[in-house]
Amino acid sequence: MTDPDAEPDGLKEGLESSEGDPRVLVPLNAVLSTLFAAMFVWGADLVGALEFGVVTVAVVAVAVFVLTHVITRP
Repeated sequence: MTDPDAEPDGLKEGLESSEGDPRVLVPLNAVLSTLFAAMFVWGADLVGALEFGVVTVAVVAVAVFVLTHVITRP
């Protein structure tokens, strides 16, 4: 009998070589960056470090988006 926890041959290699679909990755990165930026700016506003506003959230979101895009590129 085969081990039920064993991976089929080639699955690990296939998953490691997959870079994902950019049509999914870019919008997902944008949404998550915006949510993170909104929470970050809200917390910074709570302690008085930044003023919560659309422009501030947008600037932080763009910075997070670019940073994650650059870091995750192969």
